[in-house]
Amino acid sequence: MKNVVLTVCVAAVTGLALQLATAADPDISKLPPAAKKDGLTFDKDIKPLIQNSCLKCHGAEKPKSKYRVDSREAFIKGGESDEAAVIPGKSEKSPVVHYVADLVADMEMPPTDKRDKYPKMTPEQIGILRAWIDQGAK
Repeated sequence: MKNVVLTVCVAAVTGLALQLATAADPDISKLPPAAKKDGLTFDKDIKPLIQNSCLKCHGAEKPKSKYRVDSREAFIKGGESDEAAVIPGKSEKSPVVHYVADLVADMEMPPTDKRDKYPKMTPEQIGILRAWIDQGAK
């Protein structure tokens, strides 16, 4: 009986470690390239991108995971994980980019089961988000 319990515990820990490693080290080679567009701003360029896909669940009213996207500051800050969603100047390291590009299993945004109502960002939109972040997330 002890061997069975030990085997189950080892399998659970191994699975958790694999999941954490996947979340911590997404395959950034799968990211769309940053757009070649200068002077991007949150209000002019990013807010329209997130209007249909993100705002309903991450707006001012009961934001999921305490993550709000209705202001530049909140979008950058992140939610309940206390990890910044945006790392200005480093889109390839920004969790929000990993999530909208579906690089982290079970953290795809919008969630895959809700994409009939909330469309996934296109590679071009992700490219604009990346360019904005790489330009300092102004």
